[in-house]
Amino acid sequence: MPYPQSLADALTTELGLDGSGRLLDVGCGPGSLTLLLANRFDEAVGVDADADMLTEASLLATETGIHNTRWLHLRAEDLPAGLGSFRLITFAQSFHWMDRPKVASIARRMLDADGACAHVHATTHQGVDGDSALPYPRPPHAAIAELVRAYLGPARRAGQGSLAQGTASGEAGIYRAAGFGGPQRIEVPGRVLARSTDEVVAAVFSLSSAAPHLFGDELAKFEAELRQLLHDTSPSGTFSEQTREIGIDIWRP
Repeated sequence: MPYPQSLADALTTELGLDGSGRLLDVGCGPGSLTLLLANRFDEAVGVDADADMLTEASLLATETGIHNTRWLHLRAEDLPAGLGSFRLITFAQSFHWMDRPKVASIARRMLDADGACAHVHATTHQGVDGDSALPYPRPPHAAIAELVRAYLGPARRAGQGSLAQGTASGEAGIYRAAGFGGPQRIEVPGRVLARSTDEVVAAVFSLSSAAPHLFGDELAKFEAELRQLLHDTSPSGTFSEQTREIGIDIWRP
């Protein structure tokens, strides 16, 4: 699901963004946040370890007429890579994949004197389950997770490995140890979105724990079962998602 415009507006208000300076989005993926914020800066740079993600980001930039972006195939740990300094550095659903102490220390050194680092806490692959009435049925998240486990086993997969202990936490202590002060917390309310069957399927495959390569020869069979599950839930092929609120921690050097 896309990040809302209200996220860009909240950062603009809090940081006084005025179209000047540079943005560095670390672990940018297909540019979801980079492109949302690009028009608030002179230049927006997205870096990611996945070349295919960057290809998609570049295509999306062209399609939307955004011309002040650069996309670099680069691991966060290999920064600063001669990129210079930035007014804002963002981590959106990416920091936990990195050598966090090393990357936090590098990021602090790459900030302008009055710059900031924004850590975006969001869940964009699925919304919140609940009993409140929505225009269309919610995707059956619990049943989808059970279907994934039936194919891939109980341990949550993560690329070529697994996350037996879940996603890493404790980033506040890591930022402080790197010399940051804060955080200042901004919260952006959730909203209700309509999603198609194809979008829900794409969201499942976007997860490191359900990436297509993990299913091997059973990929087509899994997708057929997934689509049947979704059809049984909403024969119209349309779903509603109540998104979670987005939290943004602002860290300053």
